[in-house]
Amino acid sequence: MKLSPQAPSQPRRLRLGLLVVAMLGASLLIKSQWIDRAQAAPAAPVDSAIPVVMQAAGQKDLPIWIDAIGNVQPLNTVNVRVRVDGELQKVLFTEGQMVNAGSQLAQIDPRVYQAQMAQAQALVSKDQAQLANLRVNLDRASKLAAAKAGPTQDVDTYRAQLAAQQATVQADQAALENARLQLAFTRIDAPFTGRTGQRLLDVGSIVHGADATGLVTLTQMDPISVAFSVSQDDLARILKENAVAPLQVLAMSRDGRQQLASGSLNFIDSQVIAASGQIQLKAQFHNGGQQLWPGQLVGARLLVNTQKAATVVPANAVQQGQKGDFVYVVNADQRVEPRQVKAATVVDGQQWIKDGLAPGEVVVVQGQSRIAPGLKVKPVSLESDPAAPELALTGSAGGKR
Repeated sequence: MKLSPQAPSQPRRLRLGLLVVAMLGASLLIKSQWIDRAQAAPAAPVDSAIPVVMQAAGQKDLPIWIDAIGNVQPLNTVNVRVRVDGELQKVLFTEGQMVNAGSQLAQIDPRVYQAQMAQAQALVSKDQAQLANLRVNLDRASKLAAAKAGPTQDVDTYRAQLAAQQATVQADQAALENARLQLAFTRIDAPFTGRTGQRLLDVGSIVHGADATGLVTLTQMDPISVAFSVSQDDLARILKENAVAPLQVLAMSRDGRQQLASGSLNFIDSQVIAASGQIQLKAQFHNGGQQLWPGQLVGARLLVNTQKAATVVPANAVQQGQKGDFVYVVNADQRVEPRQVKAATVVDGQQWIKDGLAPGEVVVVQGQSRIAPGLKVKPVSLESDPAAPELALTGSAGGKR
């Protein structure tokens, strides 16, 4: 005989049904309260203004620079060579030393040249004595001939001998001067103030005046020049402004962050390089601190003129369109409108606006890609603009436009 499962009792099923109904009712009540509360709460205002970085156009005296890459060149550099033969007895400088004009650099054995000068001096003295004797003889013969006591032929002979001896003495004196110069050349002096380079000869070396190898290279350090090239398109205004006064030139580090020296333009080449359309210029600088080194590459900044009361905006504000340069101007309602402008030179990140914008007008500096004409904008700082780092990298400018 099989036993079937016992069915739940009627009271138990009733209790389960009531519990389910109660739970459903509570859920519906809570949902209804949330809906009523949401409908009763006021809607949060939606801010439709687009955040951008904006700035008012400024006005200032704007220096107009032409930037170029320059090469530092000494005014004088020379390979100091010996001029007489002999043994190099002394070297009186160290490599890389600053020496003054006239300072002795080296000494060649002078004894041979001292002897030659003494010999030349003795020959001069000998021939001068003979010359004096001939003058006495000529005087005596002249007196005898005048008194009819001697032949006039002796007078003519002594005169001829005297003239020849005078020429001999002059030749002796020239030889003596040459010997004196040869002796002086045994002392090697610095022709100008400068810095010595690597020493090329050692003490004890036998040197000759015809040797191609010198003793040392001497380079003038102060003053010094910087050669650089600019476009032929700038030549006319450079000539015009330089005719009034020499134009200022700054020598800068290659990254443009440090000024090394300030000088003035002192050379404009006579011809434009046809292949490149460039013309070479030179500026001269005081270099007492030796910030400029021969052969060094530097930045050269030529100040052409200063634009008085120029309207300027950050270079990032100027955009390129189909009709040319334009800026987004923010009106009193904080809405933007594009405006065509005539942009000129960029100087240290500041764009000179020649026409189309007045000082004090507010323009969008960062965030132009997020706006369109007529949209409302709100100002934010550069740090709080999420697109600012990218814009700052792509929109920075400097130098000549």
